[in-house]
Amino acid sequence: MGELKASDKPFEISKRAVWEAWEAVRANKGAPGVDGQTIEAFERDLKNNLFKIWNRMSSGSYFPPPVRAVEIEKAHGSCTRILGVPTVADRIAQTVVAKELERKVEPIFHPDSYGYRPKRGALDAVAACRARCWRTDWVIDLDIRKFFDSVPWVWSSRLSRPTPTCRG
Repeated sequence: MGELKASDKPFEISKRAVWEAWEAVRANKGAPGVDGQTIEAFERDLKNNLFKIWNRMSSGSYFPPPVRAVEIEKAHGSCTRILGVPTVADRIAQTVVAKELERKVEPIFHPDSYGYRPKRGALDAVAACRARCWRTDWVIDLDIRKFFDSVPWVWSSRLSRPTPTCRG
Protein backbone atom coordinates (compact mmCIF):
# COMPACT_ATOMS: atom_id res chain seq x y z
CA MET A 1 0.00 0.00 0.00
CA GLY A 2 3.02 2.32 -0.27
CA GLU A 3 3.68 4.94 2.35
CA LEU A 4 1.71 4.68 5.55
CA LYS A 5 0.94 8.37 6.11
CA ALA A 6 0.75 11.49 3.97
CA SER A 7 2.44 14.53 5.43
CA ASP A 8 0.29 17.04 3.51
CA LYS A 9 -3.06 15.84 4.84
CA PRO A 10 -4.83 17.51 7.79
CA PHE A 11 -5.84 14.20 9.39
CA GLU A 12 -3.32 11.49 10.15
CA ILE A 13 -5.01 8.35 8.94
CA SER A 14 -2.68 5.58 7.92
CA LYS A 15 -3.24 3.48 4.86
CA ARG A 16 -2.65 0.49 7.12
CA ALA A 17 -5.66 1.50 9.25
CA VAL A 18 -7.82 1.59 6.11
CA TRP A 19 -6.45 -1.80 5.01
CA GLU A 20 -7.12 -3.36 8.43
CA ALA A 21 -10.64 -1.90 8.42
CA TRP A 22 -11.20 -3.44 4.97
CA GLU A 23 -10.10 -6.83 6.28
CA ALA A 24 -12.55 -6.56 9.20
CA VAL A 25 -15.43 -5.49 6.93
CA ARG A 26 -14.67 -8.27 4.44
CA ALA A 27 -14.60 -10.84 7.27
CA ASN A 28 -18.00 -9.64 8.54
CA LYS A 29 -19.46 -9.99 5.05
CA GLY A 30 -22.73 -8.07 5.03
CA ALA A 31 -25.24 -6.85 2.50
CA PRO A 32 -24.69 -4.04 -0.01
CA GLY A 33 -25.70 -0.52 0.91
CA VAL A 34 -27.74 2.03 -1.00
CA ASP A 35 -25.21 1.94 -3.89
CA GLY A 36 -25.82 -1.80 -4.41
CA GLN A 37 -22.09 -2.57 -4.29
CA THR A 38 -21.25 -5.96 -2.79
CA ILE A 39 -18.01 -6.83 -1.02
CA GLU A 40 -16.97 -8.80 -4.10
CA ALA A 41 -17.64 -5.84 -6.40
CA PHE A 42 -15.72 -3.51 -4.07
CA GLU A 43 -12.80 -5.94 -4.09
CA ARG A 44 -12.56 -5.91 -7.93
CA ASP A 45 -11.08 -2.39 -7.77
CA LEU A 46 -9.76 -2.70 -4.23
CA LYS A 47 -6.64 -0.54 -4.47
CA ASN A 48 -8.51 2.39 -6.02
CA ASN A 49 -11.51 2.05 -3.67
CA LEU A 50 -9.33 1.96 -0.54
CA PHE A 51 -7.26 4.89 -1.79
CA LYS A 52 -10.42 6.97 -2.28
CA ILE A 53 -11.55 6.25 1.28
CA TRP A 54 -8.11 7.05 2.72
CA ASN A 55 -7.73 10.22 0.63
CA ARG A 56 -11.14 11.59 1.56
CA MET A 57 -10.78 10.75 5.25
CA SER A 58 -7.25 12.18 5.42
CA SER A 59 -8.24 15.41 3.69
CA GLY A 60 -11.39 15.86 5.75
CA SER A 61 -13.65 15.65 2.69
CA TYR A 62 -15.25 12.29 3.51
CA PHE A 63 -19.00 12.43 3.91
CA PRO A 64 -20.99 9.23 4.40
CA PRO A 65 -23.59 8.37 1.81
CA PRO A 66 -27.17 7.54 2.83
CA VAL A 67 -27.87 4.12 4.28
CA ARG A 68 -30.19 1.54 2.76
CA ALA A 69 -33.25 1.02 4.95
CA VAL A 70 -34.12 -2.62 5.52
CA GLU A 71 -37.17 -3.66 7.54
CA ILE A 72 -36.49 -6.62 9.83
CA GLU A 73 -38.74 -8.49 12.24
CA LYS A 74 -38.10 -8.13 15.94
CA ALA A 75 -37.18 -11.25 17.92
CA HIS A 76 -40.73 -12.07 18.99
CA GLY A 77 -42.21 -11.37 15.55
CA SER A 78 -44.68 -8.86 16.95
CA CYS A 79 -43.41 -5.95 14.86
CA THR A 80 -40.58 -4.78 12.66
CA ARG A 81 -37.82 -2.25 12.94
CA ILE A 82 -35.75 -0.41 10.35
CA LEU A 83 -32.11 -1.34 10.01
CA GLY A 84 -29.78 1.06 8.18
CA VAL A 85 -27.23 -0.73 5.98
CA PRO A 86 -24.18 1.42 5.13
CA THR A 87 -22.24 1.00 1.91
CA VAL A 88 -19.12 -1.18 1.97
CA ALA A 89 -16.94 1.93 1.71
CA ASP A 90 -18.76 3.60 4.61
CA ARG A 91 -18.43 0.48 6.77
CA ILE A 92 -14.67 0.67 6.17
CA ALA A 93 -14.58 4.37 7.08
CA GLN A 94 -16.68 3.72 10.21
CA THR A 95 -14.33 0.92 11.24
CA VAL A 96 -11.28 3.19 10.85
CA VAL A 97 -12.92 5.80 13.10
CA ALA A 98 -14.20 3.24 15.62
CA LYS A 99 -10.74 1.66 16.00
CA GLU A 100 -9.12 5.07 16.54
CA LEU A 101 -11.73 6.11 19.09
CA GLU A 102 -11.44 2.75 20.84
CA ARG A 103 -7.65 3.14 21.04
CA LYS A 104 -8.03 6.56 22.68
CA VAL A 105 -10.95 6.02 25.05
CA GLU A 106 -10.67 2.38 26.07
CA PRO A 107 -7.85 3.09 28.58
CA ILE A 108 -9.96 5.71 30.39
CA PHE A 109 -13.25 3.80 30.63
CA HIS A 110 -14.31 2.64 34.05
CA PRO A 111 -13.57 -1.05 34.62
CA ASP A 112 -17.26 -1.64 35.40
CA SER A 113 -18.38 -0.35 32.01
CA TYR A 114 -19.47 -3.28 29.84
CA GLY A 115 -21.64 -1.88 27.05
CA TYR A 116 -20.27 -1.76 23.50
CA ARG A 117 -16.71 -2.52 24.54
CA PRO A 118 -14.33 -5.02 22.98
CA LYS A 119 -14.20 -8.41 24.66
CA ARG A 120 -16.94 -7.38 27.14
CA GLY A 121 -20.64 -8.02 27.14
CA ALA A 122 -23.80 -8.50 29.17
CA LEU A 123 -22.65 -11.85 30.55
CA ASP A 124 -19.48 -10.24 31.89
CA ALA A 125 -21.62 -7.66 33.71
CA VAL A 126 -23.80 -10.44 35.13
CA ALA A 127 -20.69 -12.32 36.31
CA ALA A 128 -19.40 -9.19 38.06
CA CYS A 129 -22.78 -8.71 39.77
CA ARG A 130 -22.89 -12.35 40.81
CA ALA A 131 -19.38 -12.18 42.31
CA ARG A 132 -20.29 -9.04 44.27
CA CYS A 133 -23.50 -10.63 45.55
CA TRP A 134 -21.43 -13.34 47.25
CA ARG A 135 -19.02 -10.77 48.76
CA THR A 136 -21.61 -8.31 50.11
CA ASP A 137 -24.59 -8.87 52.38
CA TRP A 138 -26.48 -5.68 51.49
CA VAL A 139 -28.57 -4.59 48.50
CA ILE A 140 -29.47 -1.23 47.00
CA ASP A 141 -32.88 -1.23 45.35
CA LEU A 142 -33.55 1.58 42.88
CA ASP A 143 -36.69 2.31 40.92
CA ILE A 144 -35.93 4.60 37.99
CA ARG A 145 -39.22 3.94 36.20
CA LYS A 146 -40.45 7.53 36.56
CA PHE A 147 -37.01 9.17 36.36
CA PHE A 148 -37.33 10.16 32.70
CA ASP A 149 -40.73 11.72 33.42
CA SER A 150 -38.89 14.33 35.48
CA VAL A 151 -36.29 15.22 32.82
CA PRO A 152 -37.15 18.57 31.20
CA TRP A 153 -37.55 18.18 27.43
CA VAL A 154 -37.52 20.90 24.78
CA TRP A 155 -38.17 20.49 21.09
CA SER A 156 -35.15 21.13 18.90
CA SER A 157 -35.61 22.16 15.28
CA ARG A 158 -32.26 20.46 14.52
CA LEU A 159 -33.50 17.03 15.48
CA SER A 160 -36.64 15.10 14.79
CA ARG A 161 -37.14 14.17 18.43
CA PRO A 162 -37.08 16.04 21.75
CA THR A 163 -33.74 16.41 23.47
CA PRO A 164 -33.07 16.72 27.21
CA THR A 165 -31.98 20.04 28.59
CA CYS A 166 -29.54 20.54 31.41
CA ARG A 167 -30.23 22.70 34.42
CA GLY A 168 -27.50 24.48 36.38
